[in-house]
Amino acid sequence: MRLHAVTYDARDPEALARFYGGLLHRSPITDGDGVLLPGSETQVGLRFVSGAGRVDDAARRLHLHLTSDEVGDQEPVVARVLELGGRHLDVGQLPDEEHVVLADPERNELCVIEPGNGYLAGCGPLAEVACDGSRDVGMFWSAALGWPLVWDEGEETAIQSPAGGTKVAWGGPPFEPKALRNHQRFELAADDVDAAVERLLALGATRLSGSELADPDGNEFVVR
Repeated sequence: MRLHAVTYDARDPEALARFYGGLLHRSPITDGDGVLLPGSETQVGLRFVSGAGRVDDAARRLHLHLTSDEVGDQEPVVARVLELGGRHLDVGQLPDEEHVVLADPERNELCVIEPGNGYLAGCGPLAEVACDGSRDVGMFWSAALGWPLVWDEGEETAIQSPAGGTKVAWGGPPFEPKALRNHQRFELAADDVDAAVERLLALGATRLSGSELADPDGNEFVVR
């Protein structure tokens, strides 16, 4: 069982896939489940599917951290985001913070991390999936994926594949109570879906329908 992709609901899945494909130098693949930007052993994939209704900020519970170490300085990466249709985003960041907060064409937040950031050094261009969530959910995903904790301090947790690459982190409290279906979700891949679902239920997941489950914080995810 592995983390195959982070799925985004999108008004225009093809356009959003082109944005991230251009940013991460990945080629989109259209299949029966949307548009996929394949990952690798060390980089998480991204999937874009048609999302119904208005995109509500309360249903966005994660954002991406991109690094600039492998492609030059921070400024060219920021310029590339803007060239592809992104924009700057004000989330109340402080003047002395070195990362740059941006939004993709559908207002999903992403940050370009400053060069020399030791915590994300060597993680690759898609360095981290930063999530709202509790320490309990971080421990759940560590057990589910077999990814060890690489950060566990003050209710904040982060995990990473033993092969390295993209980290997944949870910021701990305070975070908004979940009230809506998430517009971003994890997609797991498993050789035996039924066995994977049973294992996830035993670890504390809740079955929603079929192979769609919810983690201990109520975040929806699917096993394929």
